[in-house]
Amino acid sequence: QVQLVESGGGLVQPGGSLRLSCAASGFTFTSYAMVWYRRAPGKERKLVAVIGSGGRETSYEDSVKGRFTISRDNARNTAYLQMNSLRPEDTGIYYCCANRPSTGSTYWGQGTQVTVSS
Repeated sequence: QVQLVESGGGLVQPGGSLRLSCAASGFTFTSYAMVWYRRAPGKERKLVAVIGSGGRETSYEDSVKGRFTISRDNARNTAYLQMNSLRPEDTGIYYCCANRPSTGSTYWGQGTQVTVSS
């Protein structure tokens, strides 16, 4: 059974930090790129960061560059999103996604809420 389980969300003040985790099981983790998306209140889901299957290639949405870092631990089948210097506009539900472009296979987690507010 495929599972992606996000954790680490919560309420944080502007300027604070959070680290999201995405624990994967039920598929070959090392064959998939890992992606974090955010759905802000009243808005479409938006890609935040991507990391390649080997962990060497990363890409970020412009507004999070220099503040967020995506990483993965293939030995633990876990992806991470370190979020620093958080802003109110970073508020939303963060979803973890596993994607394998060669087959079109995609898996989604249930999401974790991040709220940045004073």
